[in-house]
Amino acid sequence: MAWARVCASCCRQLAEAVLPTPTGVGAEERTPLLGPTPASQSPGPSIWRVPGSPDAGFSCPTNCFISSDPLWGGSGEAGLSPGGSFTRGPEATRASWPTAVLADLEQDARQGECALPRAATAGLAPLKPEANQSSSPGPTSCMGAKVEAQPRTRDTGSAGPEPQSGGLRCHGGPVSPEPRKGRRPTTPELPSVMLLNGDCPESLKKEEGPAEPPRENGLDETEPGEETTGQEVIVIQDTGFSVKILAPGIEPFSLQVSPQEMVQEIHQVLMDREDTCHRTCFSLHLDGNMLDHFSELRSVEGLQEGSVLRVVEEPYTVREARIHVRHVRDLLKSLDPSDAFNGVDCNSLSFLSVFTDGDLGDSGKRKKGLEMDPIDCTPPEYILPGSRERPLCPLQPQNRDWKPLQCLKVLTMSGWNPPPGNRRMHGDLMYLFVITAEDRQVSITASTRGFYLNQSTAYHFNPKPASPRFLSHSLVELLNQISPTFKKNFAALQKKRVQRHPFERIATPFQVYSWTAPQAEHAMDCVRAEDAYTSRLGYEEHIPGQTRDWNEELQTTRELPRKNLPERLLRERAIFKVHSDFTAAATRGAMAVIDGNVMAINPSEETKMQMFIWNNIFFSLGFDVRDHYKDFGGDVAAYVAPTNDLNGVRTYNAVDVEGLYTLGTVVVDYRGYRVTAQSIIPGILERDQEQSVIYGSIDFGKTVVSHPRYLELLERTSRPLKILRHRVLNDRDEEVELCSSVECKGIIGNDGRHYILDLLRTFPPDLNFLPVPGETLPEECARAGFPRAHRHKLCCLRQELVDAFVEHRYLLFMKLAALQLMQQKASKMESPTSLENGDGLSSESKPDAPPAPEAGGEEEGSSASGLATVKELAETVASDDGTDPRGREVIRNACKAVGSISSTAFDVRFNPDIFSPGVRFPESCQEEVRDQKQLLKDAAAFLLSCQIPGLVKDFTDHAVLPMDGATLAEVMRQRGINMRYLGKVLDLVMRSPARDQLDHIYKIGIGELITRSAKHIFKTYLQGVELSGLSAAISHFLNCFLSSYPNPVAHLPADELISKKRNRRRRNRPPGAADNTAWAVMTPQELWKNICQEAKNYFDFSLECETVDQAVETYGLQKITLLREISLKTGIQILLKEYSFDSRHKPAFTEEDVLNIFPVVKHVNPKASDAFHFFQSGQAKVQQGFLKEGCELINEALNLFNNVYGAMHVEICACLRLLARLHYIMGDYAEALSNQQKAVLMSERVMGIEHPNTIQEYMHLALYCFASSQLSTALSLLYRARYLTLLVFGEDHPEMALLDNNIGLVLHGVMEYDLSLRFLENALAVSTKYHGPKSLKVALSHHLVARVYESKAEFRSALQHEKEGYTIYKTQLGEDHEKTKESSEYLKCLTQQAVALQRTMNEIYRNGSSANIPPLKFTAPSMASVLEQLNVINGILFIPLSQKDLENLKAEVARRQQLQEASRNRDKAEEPMATEPEPVGASEDAATQPPAAKDPSSPSLQG
Repeated sequence: MAWARVCASCCRQLAEAVLPTPTGVGAEERTPLLGPTPASQSPGPSIWRVPGSPDAGFSCPTNCFISSDPLWGGSGEAGLSPGGSFTRGPEATRASWPTAVLADLEQDARQGECALPRAATAGLAPLKPEANQSSSPGPTSCMGAKVEAQPRTRDTGSAGPEPQSGGLRCHGGPVSPEPRKGRRPTTPELPSVMLLNGDCPESLKKEEGPAEPPRENGLDETEPGEETTGQEVIVIQDTGFSVKILAPGIEPFSLQVSPQEMVQEIHQVLMDREDTCHRTCFSLHLDGNMLDHFSELRSVEGLQEGSVLRVVEEPYTVREARIHVRHVRDLLKSLDPSDAFNGVDCNSLSFLSVFTDGDLGDSGKRKKGLEMDPIDCTPPEYILPGSRERPLCPLQPQNRDWKPLQCLKVLTMSGWNPPPGNRRMHGDLMYLFVITAEDRQVSITASTRGFYLNQSTAYHFNPKPASPRFLSHSLVELLNQISPTFKKNFAALQKKRVQRHPFERIATPFQVYSWTAPQAEHAMDCVRAEDAYTSRLGYEEHIPGQTRDWNEELQTTRELPRKNLPERLLRERAIFKVHSDFTAAATRGAMAVIDGNVMAINPSEETKMQMFIWNNIFFSLGFDVRDHYKDFGGDVAAYVAPTNDLNGVRTYNAVDVEGLYTLGTVVVDYRGYRVTAQSIIPGILERDQEQSVIYGSIDFGKTVVSHPRYLELLERTSRPLKILRHRVLNDRDEEVELCSSVECKGIIGNDGRHYILDLLRTFPPDLNFLPVPGETLPEECARAGFPRAHRHKLCCLRQELVDAFVEHRYLLFMKLAALQLMQQKASKMESPTSLENGDGLSSESKPDAPPAPEAGGEEEGSSASGLATVKELAETVASDDGTDPRGREVIRNACKAVGSISSTAFDVRFNPDIFSPGVRFPESCQEEVRDQKQLLKDAAAFLLSCQIPGLVKDFTDHAVLPMDGATLAEVMRQRGINMRYLGKVLDLVMRSPARDQLDHIYKIGIGELITRSAKHIFKTYLQGVELSGLSAAISHFLNCFLSSYPNPVAHLPADELISKKRNRRRRNRPPGAADNTAWAVMTPQELWKNICQEAKNYFDFSLECETVDQAVETYGLQKITLLREISLKTGIQILLKEYSFDSRHKPAFTEEDVLNIFPVVKHVNPKASDAFHFFQSGQAKVQQGFLKEGCELINEALNLFNNVYGAMHVEICACLRLLARLHYIMGDYAEALSNQQKAVLMSERVMGIEHPNTIQEYMHLALYCFASSQLSTALSLLYRARYLTLLVFGEDHPEMALLDNNIGLVLHGVMEYDLSLRFLENALAVSTKYHGPKSLKVALSHHLVARVYESKAEFRSALQHEKEGYTIYKTQLGEDHEKTKESSEYLKCLTQQAVALQRTMNEIYRNGSSANIPPLKFTAPSMASVLEQLNVINGILFIPLSQKDLENLKAEVARRQQLQEASRNRDKAEEPMATEPEPVGASEDAATQPPAAKDPSSPSLQG
């Protein structure tokens, strides 16, 4: 049970200390709370004042933690600041927390502008600075707040079922409290069938098959989350009650509250309500007594159902006045998207509301009448199949809400600030200057009593009150008095503000940048201006000279205990929060460094060599300083080393060994420079590197040292990371033992922690790109043209590849061992005498055969049958009890054959120092070194012979469907294939027999190859550009890259201003400030020649194009797609307008079109492990057909995800999508709609508005809208998805068939037959191309087209298509299959209708107008039949089951589970590994998702 004691005075003091100009009120735009924290979400903070320490260190017991919000706040590091005195000590029960932590409370706990359903949620109060505390000066008593860590299915605002599907509730009338379900989460057993969704830890990311039996080498230490203790879940049943609020100037209203809430939370609600939002400085009184902010409602005496709380205005202080002004400014800006376009404060864009028009919030009931209201279905011309036009403007449609309702022209601080002493003694706090919408200029005084007009003008100071002498406690009330326009528009603005979905305004954990933006007016903004010059330079102005100690925060969070679920949640949440803050701070710092705003710590050295410290973060540039990387490729190696190092940090963080620490690391690419940002090891700056390194080598292996404690710590990582403990020689020829590569350095900081850094060679080298004299590679490599010299020698294999290779070897090991054991058994039976010879031969002959290649082909896909055999083999091997010496011999032989380092069990590990220049091994290890070299060669061959062909096979089967460069890269990396193999992948695609079915992959690959090559050139191009020429240089580069204009001329920056005399060159200029205009002479011919050259050198691929137009022509690319790809890769932001790329008369881009350049940031993504286990178990349950249980587990996972990540995260998005699908299948359309709406909003906000994942989410949402009879919304969502697909890739993509089928069906449903046919026929063409004319998908497509022709009464065409479909069914499935029968029935029916029609026509011909015609029955399709077809194409099949069937099914599943249990118990070393073969005609949908994100199909919903 976590007890939260929050002492008001401490919080107040901290609040003063932390927020620069307190972000308090305003930040709500960025970080609204999703209602008060649900109980499950936060074990609350305990904070004590440490007496006597001037900077108030706060220490928390480990079982509790920081912020109460379920949302981790967004804006940079505006919050945290550790003044704290740290108590570092051995006691297990107390980890100390930087004061930083508390600030979070304040920073994050902004209750967003809408209050979400609060029925009976418990939680800890968000600590908020706004609430005025000046009236209680002394330390107030600490009130205890109980918070339960209780996972529940209901999660306010972000998780599952909410009172209304929109999720918004204004606190008006009383709402009946809803008793909380107290459910103890069963800690999930790991699923028998894993269906991975979202980003999973690398160790789980096996595409080739489901989980493998744990083995000697695998991660078989117990996973966190497996031991649920009895005390984990404490449930307190508390029902809510309602209180009456009396605020000045408005009608009293009721508010539903819960006893666990704090008084503070009522403040939040009031500051958010439309009618009280303009108050920030008030207290609440009950029966004349002021309530303490941080006390829980249950502890307030006399507070009960129906009590009256009075809002009492409090006097202002300077701080409160600033908070008030900031809050008012934020209310005025609340609908303004400029922060999202500018990429600040973790704001990002979302356009869903433009397409739904608020239709979704009303639980699926249509506001606009029912189904068949005439709706306009015609899409814009550019969305229709066959259109060549690819406009850019619709990407960011203008949201009506953005047309700002202008309330004021100017609101800014006055130049008369601060008030002189005599006025301060009259209570003046500060002066404001305002120009109203009616152009009236007024000066306003903020005093302790409120706001009033004074008589000052711009040039004359007169602080006396002006007439009307109106004193108002709130600035808004004063402005209402003096400006009628303000009064009208402010009210309208607030009405709109409270109607927005909370997910449109919550801050995202990491900043997402937009590559296009409309032309925006740059408006005056006092708060923005102040932020730019104060808090933003890393010094929060309220704490002189103190910044956050990032290293201490990062390491302290790792030290939090993790014994049970609440502790682990707390720890993961802390880690995630600090990481996202650190990333934001590092990004800002890196930009400041490159822009020249930070002084170097070695200013006298040349620019490339300089290093910087800013805000307690160390920054270095990606250049080869002091020839450190001379032997590895110089600057090129220095450029790639930081990303390798980051991968190492990511891996060691994931293994998470107690006592081993890594540095916070962020790699930022900005303006052509690579900056590495790292947290600083305490004491490292005071010592020489030689003294501090006690493990590893600082000179790449000449001097090497080791340390027993490091060996012990690294030994624990060696198994999961497959790293071999090995010995090397130092310069004095002494043997030194290491358990990592030599470059990995160990340093003990002044804080006594063991740090490892420079992890750039955590993984073994990639021999395909590292020619070593005297070494030959296996023939698969030689055939593919390897080894090739790469431009640097730091090429490593990816961790995914190492894992896949080891798994592949394990399979081989099992086969060899089982085979020999079977042979032995067989020969035992035959003749005991001949045994020795026979056995000797068989076991000898085996190991010599090179095992890798031949095994590669046969079990490449790790098909179900392969896994089944492994299971049998494992049993065979296990049944041999090991006492029999021949059995041991067999195992030994098998171990030797697969290169295991142990001869008694399977254990494959790599020595990362093999082939490292300068590293020598002792004589005694030569044999081991030889084996290791062979192993590396085998791994290099495995990548070429198994992984790449396996990838191409998956592409051919449409098991993975990338849509743009980023998704292609993701798919390659999941299989451990580095991007430098892209050329090889494309070669294989070109040579593939199914080349046509891989057309989309080829196009994406070529586009990726071109834009990556262009990015490499752009990087060096930008380094020569000074800041004033940046927009001209970038637009010139884009013209050379994409415009058909033959000779674009660069505008040199001297155009705008001519300086009288050249100023003398400054010494300390930012990197690249050379007077350099070399970039201006680039021509398109030269650039494209360089691109082709780069593609050849880097990717070994020959491009056949000399200009952009040739490239577009030859490879079928789109210029707009290339523009998107290069912008995303380099961080360029361009103006949203239509570019005429193909004009030969003027260049496409001018310098005005380049709006900004953003950093491209790489960082570690901490994971929520428990939530992930719940998620997997939920998926497994769903696969077994237990939808309800699965749904509960996934709801649970959602709660835990929210707990760790806050409300916005990619994994939460996957969770919501799955929940929506389950609710849809279980018939709860409203709930499906609500969850899917959140998934779409989240995907737009976190991944980008045109990310392929967002397109997927739009399609799912459209289906649920159609099911809820929201036809026009469904259509506009599908049109949006189609537009985005056209922009991101173009029309010719397998996904387009699914999209067009969806659109065609909906149009068929609303009887737009001609339009429907255009889409369905396009879908048919695309399906035929990508799945072959005989595929079941094509048969289904024919059937859909036939139905539309039938509705149009064109029976001949209908018959023709249905016959095609029938033929396919007959050949593929046989006569007796129900599909074939259905098709045959439909054919009969069509024939009858055709005959009837013919009769009628004949009758008319014969008798003319007097003919007696029976009315023809043309049926409009029923919505139900259309929905049924929609479900089929989207991979959702409802199988109608009778009660008896259900019983049988359940019994069968139960029986299987018992069997599984039995086999599991029988053999502990085995984990079940069964996949379900996908049924024939596998769901379109299953094929559309990236492998890690497939939607589940279960016995009751197979697609």
